[in-house]
Amino acid sequence: MHVFVTGGSGQTGPAVIAELVRAGHTVTGLARSDAAADRLQSLGAAPHRGSLDDIDSLRRGAEAADGVLHMAYGADFSDLDGIVRRDRTAIETLGQSLEHSGKPLVVTSSTLVMPVGREATEKGEPDTAGIVAFRISSEQASLGFATRGVRASVVRLAPTVHGPEDRLFIPMLIATARKTGVSAYVGDGANRWPAVHRLDAAVLFRLAVEKAPASSVLHGVAESGVTLKSIAETIAQGLNLPTVSLTRDEAAKYFGSPFMATVYGLDAPASGSHTQELLGWSPTHPTLLEDLEHGDYLAMQTS
Repeated sequence: MHVFVTGGSGQTGPAVIAELVRAGHTVTGLARSDAAADRLQSLGAAPHRGSLDDIDSLRRGAEAADGVLHMAYGADFSDLDGIVRRDRTAIETLGQSLEHSGKPLVVTSSTLVMPVGREATEKGEPDTAGIVAFRISSEQASLGFATRGVRASVVRLAPTVHGPEDRLFIPMLIATARKTGVSAYVGDGANRWPAVHRLDAAVLFRLAVEKAPASSVLHGVAESGVTLKSIAETIAQGLNLPTVSLTRDEAAKYFGSPFMATVYGLDAPASGSHTQELLGWSPTHPTLLEDLEHGDYLAMQTS
């Protein structure tokens, strides 16, 4: 299968491209810079110059492919409305290029679109007032093509996609612990986050492209709920620092903003059981705490 990928040079994209190529697929990746093009070529993918703003480029890439995997997303969250509009336009362009073909369109989202405080499943309804409710629009745009002859599906990734080259929430926790001299959690630290190793997530994306039924909502979750206290304690042990509990106000100062204090205080467990059963997906790579103990997280130098 010839797969057109957006976001192939981002955080999770390289592992996904490597997995697709390893499985015998041909991959073309959207590249908006020379560096991205070079990265894609090093992974065995052919670069396709353009961006999410370049509608003609997106259309050409999708029309030439047997399926599309859309992972790219905007980075300038100071213009959230603009990001949402751009992403939805990109999805509509990609989907229209595949109409009535039966080809797959796989779009990335987050398990944080789901209600917090209980374990979210693939069959639940997103929370329109949630912290990342802005991603629901993209899900709806994608799944709408299932009635238009496209094998459309959504992969909701856990907020913690861990492994080498992780640049998001866990490295931020480690950097803050190094800076402040303590590894902290909010309240009693019993709030839970789902997690998945990047290489397991890559396998899931491949399976979604290959065989996810139309209208599938998939959860990229290997562990349904890792407590933030256990994460903080593992970081503390690795850095030889004390662990502390913070109030929400204290956490806002510690993490640098009330928003991040809210994020790290979320209780947002999620299940991937239906996804595993539907696609035969079986995560095999290290857990988040194993990765923290034995991976490269604590060896990384952070500014």
